[in-house]
Amino acid sequence: MAVEGRLDLPMVGERQSLREQVAHALRAALVAGEMRPGVVYSAPVLAGQFGVSATPVREAMLDLAKEGLVEAVRNKGFRVTELSERDLDELTEIRQLIEVPTVSRLADAARADDFERLRPFAQEIVDAAERGDLLAYVDADLRFHVELLTLSGNAHLVAVVRDLRNRARLYGLSQLSQRGTLTDSAREHLALLDALKSGDGEAVRHIMGKHIQHVRGIWADPDAE
Repeated sequence: MAVEGRLDLPMVGERQSLREQVAHALRAALVAGEMRPGVVYSAPVLAGQFGVSATPVREAMLDLAKEGLVEAVRNKGFRVTELSERDLDELTEIRQLIEVPTVSRLADAARADDFERLRPFAQEIVDAAERGDLLAYVDADLRFHVELLTLSGNAHLVAVVRDLRNRARLYGLSQLSQRGTLTDSAREHLALLDALKSGDGEAVRHIMGKHIQHVRGIWADPDAE
């Protein structure tokens, strides 16, 4: 079984709770691919790198476990969850079934103001992609999609999609950013808002479906074109 190596983790301060800061830093390491699937990470070892006690690290790892990002390994630590190609396909299929029809039904020129309020979030995704800030990209991307789905008025649907997106983490982001194609994916959010504002449900359906499949295809296979 693979054992943890030393990670380039930041020291944490006291403005937020240590648990929140550690969880945020660990998510960043996951997104950047520094924490690898299948590898077991020890809370005491990570705590030493953070410069904190093991307790907030264990608490943060338990938070990540609830999100499906890691799993506890008895008497050893936490292992980054591995997702198979089949897992990714199934999660993508569920997202397509839920998000595409839900978002396409929102298309309505009379709701232009609602969609315009989401434009700063969409632009934030593009800006983060352009500067290569992967964690900011992930945060903005999740916020955009959650806020958009919230317009449906179905809180349970939003919770389900949030969980799906957490489980199907963003794969290959660092490679995508290095190749300069992350910005192209980011701009799809702006195109989606334009279609929603115009009331073109078919265009929304096409863009949303393409975007989800685009995410599945390229992020799961960083070498895909």
